[in-house]
Amino acid sequence: MRTQQFYHPKNIDSFKQKLLNWAQQFDDVVWLDSNNHDEKYSTYDAVLAVDAFTSLKTDYFDAFDKLNEYQNTTKDWIFGYLTYDLKNAVEDLKSENFDGLHFPDLYFFQPKKLFLIKGDTVEVQYLRMVDDEIDNDLKLIFQCQSELIEDNIYNESIKIKLRITKDDYFKKVEQMLAHIHRGDIYEANFCQEFYAEDTDIQPLETFNRLNDISKPPFATFLKTDDKYLLSASPERYLKKEGNKVISQPIKGTAKRSEDKDEDVQLAEALAKDEKERSENIMIVDLVRNDLSHTAKKGSVKVEELCNVYSFLQVHQMISTVVSEVDDDTTSADLLKTTFPMGSMTGAPKISAMQIIENLEETKRGLYSGSVGYFTPNGDFDFNVIIRSILYNQTEKYVSYSVGSAITAKSNPLREYEECLIKAKAMREVLEN
Repeated sequence: MRTQQFYHPKNIDSFKQKLLNWAQQFDDVVWLDSNNHDEKYSTYDAVLAVDAFTSLKTDYFDAFDKLNEYQNTTKDWIFGYLTYDLKNAVEDLKSENFDGLHFPDLYFFQPKKLFLIKGDTVEVQYLRMVDDEIDNDLKLIFQCQSELIEDNIYNESIKIKLRITKDDYFKKVEQMLAHIHRGDIYEANFCQEFYAEDTDIQPLETFNRLNDISKPPFATFLKTDDKYLLSASPERYLKKEGNKVISQPIKGTAKRSEDKDEDVQLAEALAKDEKERSENIMIVDLVRNDLSHTAKKGSVKVEELCNVYSFLQVHQMISTVVSEVDDDTTSADLLKTTFPMGSMTGAPKISAMQIIENLEETKRGLYSGSVGYFTPNGDFDFNVIIRSILYNQTEKYVSYSVGSAITAKSNPLREYEECLIKAKAMREVLEN
């Protein structure tokens, strides 16, 4: 079905940027970049999929069944996203908050052209209908500039607005705490949107700047027609390798410091922080429960608990939960029984999602959803869409959202400050 060739560019970093620049001509683009993080479960250093041959675009109704049918029919690589609002396909829930972005609830496509990068090797896979274009495409890629020269089309000054004022944020967190003290929930991820209207940005330049100051393991540039995701996500949602399933929730954040000694102290303080550890452990329990729906009996295990990892912008507390599944367990079932991811919802999950919907002001859409891919044999890898800028070019609407986990030990001011730490990179990229 695909023609496969291998190349060894002299400078892989330069080739990656040229490849992403070349990809901008297509209406459908997914670029996934690990930024050379040496991560136990990584398969590729970077992946590019472009130019849809077939596609699936749908709202939430029966979305996972439609995805399963599309995957089984295609039996090929498919790339795309799941929005947070697919929760409505899994439970009796609704999404009625404001939406300035208008991403379809689910979108996947089968790329005509695929590039898989590992080390200094580029594996090219083209559908046979276009495999006569490989040599010419590579020639054009190598001729591309490493740095993309852009027209200065975006506004000199982007005015970021808050969907929820600081005072209203405090009131809403107090309402969330009242639910917790009443026993309705133990924890919930409460998010707020920052946005700009009547704004033009250059998507690729914005993504490159965001990636440069963050260098996360799950960076994503996604383009579908006039809609863009520019993501510096540090978090994996779910991966399937053969019969093994891996989830790596993040809960617990601390700022970085340019002073080495202080930075070490901040990381150590995060590792010992009772409130942050309790947040993480609650979500680990939720993930264990989600994975148990499809797991072989006794196979759900916690491989690492509350380990602190340092990224350019923040320190993060990450856990890894794994399970084993039977051969007949479908990829769609694995996603359906674990989505949305626990780190972006709360516990108990359904109650948390109901309360989130009532207190938040914005429909989450692609934020706190997931981007990833399926391989021809049904394996998959999906990230969590956080630390991301979303852009509807036609509507000239730019948005980024941030959140934090509210527990009984939460202090509203500290939660607000955590949101600002998480928002720092996106705001810096857009305002400067």
